[in-house]
Amino acid sequence: MSADPLIVSALLGPEDFAWLDRLRRAYFPPERNRLPAHLTLFHHLPPSLEAELRQRLGEIARGSRPHAEAAGLIDLGGGVAIRIVSPELEEARADLAHAFAGLLTPQDQAGWRPHVTIQNKVSPAEARALKSRLEVDFRSRAIRIDGLAVWAYRDGLWVPVSRHMFARARQG
Repeated sequence: MSADPLIVSALLGPEDFAWLDRLRRAYFPPERNRLPAHLTLFHHLPPSLEAELRQRLGEIARGSRPHAEAAGLIDLGGGVAIRIVSPELEEARADLAHAFAGLLTPQDQAGWRPHVTIQNKVSPAEARALKSRLEVDFRSRAIRIDGLAVWAYRDGLWVPVSRHMFARARQG
């Protein structure tokens, strides 16, 4: 077991990942863009939780893929993100947060605002301009969540630890 903090993310379906990553590569400052597009559930969990995290995510993944939607744009102040709405994913995240309550960092305790950042570390004016440009053509759309993943945070990069793919597609 490593001493690196753990990150939990949702694994996006291939088409949705490609769309969001294309936006991220187009608008995120290239010198700061060290990661592909991602939907983070937890930013920093202690490495001692790895076994329990694998077990809990495995249980969640035995269920159906959660319904999710790219529902709008968020002004991050110094960037722009795509807002993600997924009641089932929010419920799963809340259950995990409750289970790990005493071990969460302030960032992970503060409540979850699901999003995929496509621009960051720019001036507020540049972020507002991009958001305005993107709003012209933005339409809400369903996105696919194929699974959940655990990553070790090492030297600014995410190193894969485990993947937990949903057992079945959502009905209806």
